[in-house]
Amino acid sequence: MVGSALPASEVRGEKPAPRLLRRSRWLESTAELLVKVVSLVSILSVLLILVFVGKEALPVLTSAEVHKELTPGALLVPGAAGFMWQPVSDVPKYNIVPLFVGTLKVTLVALFLAVPLSVGAAVYVCEFAPKKWREYIKPAIELLAGIPSVVIGFFALIVMATWVQRIFGTEHRLNVLVAGAGLTFAVCPVIFSVAEDALRAVPDSFRTAALALGSTRSQTLLRVILPAAMPGIAAAVVLGFGRAIGETMIVVLASGNAAILDASLGHSTRTVTATIAQELGEVVVGSAHYHVLFMLGALLFLCTLAVNLMGERIVFGMRRKLGGGS
Repeated sequence: MVGSALPASEVRGEKPAPRLLRRSRWLESTAELLVKVVSLVSILSVLLILVFVGKEALPVLTSAEVHKELTPGALLVPGAAGFMWQPVSDVPKYNIVPLFVGTLKVTLVALFLAVPLSVGAAVYVCEFAPKKWREYIKPAIELLAGIPSVVIGFFALIVMATWVQRIFGTEHRLNVLVAGAGLTFAVCPVIFSVAEDALRAVPDSFRTAALALGSTRSQTLLRVILPAAMPGIAAAVVLGFGRAIGETMIVVLASGNAAILDASLGHSTRTVTATIAQELGEVVVGSAHYHVLFMLGALLFLCTLAVNLMGERIVFGMRRKLGGGS
């Protein structure tokens, strides 16, 4: 055949040399084996971490020696001094409610700031920005994910804390607002990237059909594109929540690290991850304090797992409602 791109041997009906076939099969088998080994090692590593954390947290529920200092109920029920986390005082107090409330407050502030900014940026890049600008805006936002969290935390500690106190007149310089604003820098790239992919996955036929029926660009966006991309946007928010709830260095530097149980966003707070990071390195191995910190890690994992499962259920329900799932 004239102009054929096939090798001359195949054009003549000849079979490839056996040596080439053996070499190709060997390379494919090796690559497949490497992929399987890497996957299995990753899964095994995660399982071993979970087993280790669970093993170290179990004495809080089963050890009589640990129960001399605390009981499982004391972790949730307020004592004589109320909800207090003071594990190194003369009378240790291990109530974990202030830690989880602080984690939730910081995470919600971060999502309140990050979700509108990230989804709005994704809509602009996907629907309104000139093609030339997209090549610069999208990589610039996604590069935020490469900034070390300790750098963001230091920026929040030195710069953002002063701005927040001047604007809102907060009582504490380091507080929930500062930590949540710092977390926004870490959460935005995650939500933006997934939301932008979801918007770009909406078929162009949806847009052209809506415009052909007389809809404006804003009507097409609000009534056609966003509903079609909503499962992906919801998944982006869930991923952002998981990123925010597991962040450590930003909240260590910017939250004030005071385990205060209240509803104020202007007061210092303390999160679960900050508590583990700051106290685990100095705690006595095998003590009640040691096992409670591992219990905090196990509970944080269970909370994250529950949120991911709930988010997956919500996304599945949205896809099913939109006709994208069985």
